[in-house]
Amino acid sequence: MSDTDTRIEYNTLINRLKSLANADNVAGMARFGISSANTLGVSVKDIRPLAKAAGHNHALALLLWDSGIHEARIMASLIAESKKVSQEEMENWVKDLDSWDICDLCCNNLWSKTPFAYEQALAWTYHREEYVKRAGFVLLTALAVDD
Repeated sequence: MSDTDTRIEYNTLINRLKSLANADNVAGMARFGISSANTLGVSVKDIRPLAKAAGHNHALALLLWDSGIHEARIMASLIAESKKVSQEEMENWVKDLDSWDICDLCCNNLWSKTPFAYEQALAWTYHREEYVKRAGFVLLTALAVDD
């Protein structure tokens, strides 16, 4: 897929997510401790089919993550390619985490399948930042279950 095709797919997915926005869901998510910043209120059950249709596409996942939109970041965790994830990308993404759901989805859908999973899990458990530390423990749990 060319850069232009990736950009077109990105715009299509962002527009689709925005068309599914639901303010009532944002309020409900906030009650469960999910950040309402840049959140559209689209449920994961509606995000999964969009991600499946998009297929695994690492360049697209990076664009979706960089959008800062909560649901786009969930989608990024679903379509990123674990074999293409670098430790630097993991470090950048983990610093952006602002809610437990994205943290858990990144760990379970993506990071647990990277060659750096054990190393990152151990390192992150010693961090002070809430979601970095959580990522360490969730990643350890995912590895214990899968390995």
